[in-house]
Amino acid sequence: MNYNEAVRYLLTLGRELASPQQARAAKFDLHNIRALCERMEHPERAYASVHIAGTNGKGSTAAMLASIFQSSGRASRQASGQASGLRCGLYTSPHLLRINERIQLDGAEISDEQFAESFRRVLAVIEELLALGTIAAHPTYFECVTAMAFDFFARAGADMAVIEVGLGGRLDSTNVIVPEVAVITQIDFDHESFLGHSIEEIAAEKAGIIKPEGWVVSAAENPAAREVIRRRAAEQRARLVEIDEECRVSLMSAAGGCYRFRVVLSDKLGAGSMQEMEIALPLAGRFQVRNAVTAIAAARLVAHRGFAITDYAILRGIASVRWPGRLERLQERPAVYLDGTHNPAGARELLAFWLEHLAGRRIHLIYGAMRDKAIDEVAGLLFPRAASVILTQSPQPRSLSADALLEMTSHLAKSVEVVREPGAALERGLEIAKPDDVVFATGSLYLVGDLRRSWDARSAMQCAEAARKALAP
Repeated sequence: MNYNEAVRYLLTLGRELASPQQARAAKFDLHNIRALCERMEHPERAYASVHIAGTNGKGSTAAMLASIFQSSGRASRQASGQASGLRCGLYTSPHLLRINERIQLDGAEISDEQFAESFRRVLAVIEELLALGTIAAHPTYFECVTAMAFDFFARAGADMAVIEVGLGGRLDSTNVIVPEVAVITQIDFDHESFLGHSIEEIAAEKAGIIKPEGWVVSAAENPAAREVIRRRAAEQRARLVEIDEECRVSLMSAAGGCYRFRVVLSDKLGAGSMQEMEIALPLAGRFQVRNAVTAIAAARLVAHRGFAITDYAILRGIASVRWPGRLERLQERPAVYLDGTHNPAGARELLAFWLEHLAGRRIHLIYGAMRDKAIDEVAGLLFPRAASVILTQSPQPRSLSADALLEMTSHLAKSVEVVREPGAALERGLEIAKPDDVVFATGSLYLVGDLRRSWDARSAMQCAEAARKALAP
C-alpha cells in the first residue's frame, strides 16, 4: 500500500469529528490504542514525552516546546561536531494542508514513504487484533494516526516527543503515554457535546492527562478550572506548577503584532542559570505571550528532570518557532491574514488583536465554520467590527453551508455576501479591499487550509506569469 492508498484508507474511517451523527455514535475509550501499543511492543515508551492538553493554545505551545528541544539538539550537535543531541518528535492535529504535518521529527514532516511504511505496520497489527477478537471494531482515523506517530518516533530514534491531545484528554488516544511533564493550557468552552457543558466538566477532561506523581504545568486562568486541576494534581500526588504563581511578565512591547517581554521565573523553575529571560516572539498576538511562558516553564521542568535543555536553547527555540495558520500574515497592502479561530475564547483574543493592532483599518472578514461550533457567539464578537463579511464554506462534511450561515448571522454584519468556494471568497476580499484595508479569514482550521492552498496556487500563477513576461521578446 503506497502513500496515496494509505491516506485514502484513513479517510474511509472518517475524520476526527466528521458529522454530528458520527459524534453521537462515537465511542471514546482507550481500549483500541492500548491494544495497538501492547501488540507493537509499546513504541510510546521508547522515548521521553511532553503531553499537552487545553482548549486554546495547545498547538502553539507544542510548537514552541518542540522548537526548544530541537534547538537543544542542534546546539549539542554543533558543539560535538557530530549527529548527536536531542532528537524531537512533534505530534499535532488537525493539519492545514497535508496529513504529514501531524507527525514531525526535528522540524521535518514525515515523508510520504515513511508515512506509508508506518501505516502498513499499524494496519497489519489492526488486522491481527481484529482476527483474534482483541478489538471489536476497527480503530478510528485518530487512533490509527496516533499509533503511527508512536511507531515512527520509536523507529526514528526520537529522544523526546511533544504530543498534543486531540480532544479532551482523559479518554484521548494520546493518553496512554506517561510524560516527563504534562501541560494544560487555557480552558474554555469548546466541544461541549463531548467534554461537558460546564467549565468544571471540561477541566476534568483536560486534567485527565495528569499521571500519578507526575509533573504538571498549568496555564489555566479560570478559577473553576484551576480548582479542578489542583484537585486532580493532589489526588495523583503530582507536582503542579501554575504559571501565574511562578512566572512574572513585564516590559511587554509589540511591533507588527508580535511581542517582546521579560519573564521572571521563580525558584521552582530554577533549573537553568537565568532567573530572568528577554523573549522575542515571532508569532503574532498577545495571547502567545502566555503560551510562550507556559512553554518556558515546561522546558525548565524537563531540564530539571535531567535533560540538557539550556537557557540558550529556550531563547533560540522560541525565537525560531513557526506555526502556520494562526494570525499568519501573508502580505501587506492590503494586509491578508489567516487565522484558525473557531471558538468564543479564540474570537475574544482575535478581537483584542484587531483593536490593538488593526485599529482604524477597514477589515473585510472571510468566515466559514463547522456545524458544531458556537457560531452565534463568535459572529457576535467579530461581525459588527468588520466593514464587510464574506461567508464561505470548506468542502468538509462538518461544514455549515454559507447559506445557513447567512440566515444565522446576517443581522450582525454591516455588509454581508455569500461566496461559497473559499478561493473565490479570498479573491472577492482582495477585489473590494483598498491598499490600507485588511482581508482577514477565520472560522476554522479547515477553512484556513483551503485558503492557504488557494493562496499558494495564486502565488505560483503570479510567479509563472512574471517569468513568462520576463522571457518574452
